[in-house]
Amino acid sequence: MENPKVFGIAGWKNSGKTGLAVRLVEEFTRRGYSVSTIKHAHHDFDIDKVGADSYRHRQAGAHEVTIVSGTRFAIMHELRGAPEPTFEEILGRIAPCDLVLIEGYKREPIPKIEARRLEAAHQEPLAPTDPFIAAIAADHPVAEAFLPVFNLDDTQAIADFISGMVELPAK
Repeated sequence: MENPKVFGIAGWKNSGKTGLAVRLVEEFTRRGYSVSTIKHAHHDFDIDKVGADSYRHRQAGAHEVTIVSGTRFAIMHELRGAPEPTFEEILGRIAPCDLVLIEGYKREPIPKIEARRLEAAHQEPLAPTDPFIAAIAADHPVAEAFLPVFNLDDTQAIADFISGMVELPAK
């Protein structure tokens, strides 16, 4: 498979990354593209309910648990002490699509937009020290003049920018 087109959304906690990611998925889907996402979590997370059969399988020691129904499937892979997979390993497991939006992984060498909100956990800008940040989306005026700056809620303009950056084919 040809490498998928990848674009990241970076920012501190509460900077608006998830809201922007959701709006971009909606916008690109509306435009006719197939979009997948990868979200990096910095803590122990679980998508399984305590007591569910799949949870019990994992608790029993299963390495991978796949849940399949007529509408979706999910594969949970327990690391059991093994190192976290690399970004490239995870990207390699994604099914073919037009675009993969990455939320988190702020240090990966991929093109990305930095989300900024006044309510964010930190206000220190990432752009000055990350050459892969191609633009900034903020809910407040931004002083850096060396990158394109978008209103955090201007989803269409941000989607247009990303389309150009990754050279999405016209739909």
